Formats: sequence, C-alpha cells, structure tokens
Amino acid sequence: MKDYIPRPDLLAGRVILVTGASSGLGRVASLAYARHGATVALLARDEARLETVYDEIVAAGGPEPAMFPYDLAVADDRSLDTLAGTLAHHLKRLDGVLHSAHRFYSLTPLELQTLEQWQTLMRVNLIAPFALTRACLPLLRQSPDASVIFTGETHGHQPSAYWGGYAVSKSGVETLTRIWADETGSEENLRINTLIPGQVATTLRSRTHPGLAPETVASPNDLMPWYLYLMGADSRAVRGQIVECQP
Repeated sequence: MKDYIPRPDLLAGRVILVTGASSGLGRVASLAYARHGATVALLARDEARLETVYDEIVAAGGPEPAMFPYDLAVADDRSLDTLAGTLAHHLKRLDGVLHSAHRFYSLTPLELQTLEQWQTLMRVNLIAPFALTRACLPLLRQSPDASVIFTGETHGHQPSAYWGGYAVSKSGVETLTRIWADETGSEENLRINTLIPGQVATTLRSRTHPGLAPETVASPNDLMPWYLYLMGADSRAVRGQIVECQP
C-alpha cells in the first residue's frame, strides 16, 4: 500500500471530517484530502491553529474547508448530535471521518498514573471517537461510499511497559473497530477500519523518544498513501481491518 498512487480526483465531491486537524498527522491528512478534491471539515481544540490549516488549504487551491473548534475532552451526546446537525446543514453530506485527535501525558509506570489522567485518555482517545461516529452515522449511511478511519497506536496493538492508559485506550479502538465492522457488515456503502501509523516524526514521537532524530523515522507525508487509500473508493473491500503502515 505504500506504493499506492491515488488519482488526483480520488476524493472529488466528498466531505471528510478530520479530528485533530490542527497539527501532526491530522493536519497533513487534511491537506492531502483537500489536494485530492475533498471538502474537509477541520475539527480541533485550537481555533488559531485550525485557521492556519484552513488558510493552507485555500492557498493551495483546495475546496474551501469548514472549521469546527471543539474539545473532545468535554464532548457529550447532545453537543455531538448538534455538531452532526451542523455538518448536515452546512455541508449537506458526509463521506468519511478520520479520527486523528488524541491525548497523551507521558511515559510513566502504571502506579504513577492517576484516575483523572485515565478518564481523559479514555474520553478523548476512545469514547469520543465512538460517540462522534455514532452521531454521524445517519449522514455516513446516506453516502454512496463512506469510510471511517480510527487511529491506533503500536503500543496499543502490542502493549509494553510505561504506555499505560494511552495504550489501553488505543487497544480499545481496535476492539471497537472489529465490533462495529461486524455490526455493519451488510452495509456495502460503509466501512470502518483502524490505521496504525507506527514511528513517525510528530510531536508525540519527540515527546516519547526525545533522542530520536526525526530524519530516522517516517515523515507524516510518507504515510499519506495509506490515509488516501483507506478513505477513497479503492478500499471498498477493506472492512474491520487493523492496518499497520509500518508493521
């Protein structure tokens, strides 16, 4: 899949919601989706950073995106239903969701992690992606070809010491993917998968591996073939899979 070459109009006419769109892989994916024709709904906590990504897309000649400043840490059913309604009202459709937002604290032993930290990790990394997808399902089901991509993590796939609540929350994303794919298996127009980026030069990687030179790992742009493939129609047959960009 790393050699996948998407056609320039792969996502033309589609509306794609990207969480965590203000930085890291979410930002790069938003730019890539817009470059391939999608109208991107940008969601993140930081409105100023969202505006920067908005301006980048417009400057590159992409379809005008939409901005949704929203903090997933305080999400509830009512506000998520309102968000989905706003998407429907302004953008008229929804053909894909990339869940790229995440919360991380630090690498510490379990005995030093707090209940409050775990509650936030579970809420942002697992519960909010579930609840946002649930709120958007009616819109996604109206699309002729809808794709939901959850973002997993290497240490959620293969747990190891000190990753604690972050790894547990990301492990839950894989289980969520498989259950939801099983429940929607008969819906040919809707597919749900998890993508595990692996080691990539992002702010998270610099925090967990401060001594690692960025040029020794993949850049976010290197991973865009996977992000584009799973979001576009070429991956129609891929359902309920845990896809590792760098196995």
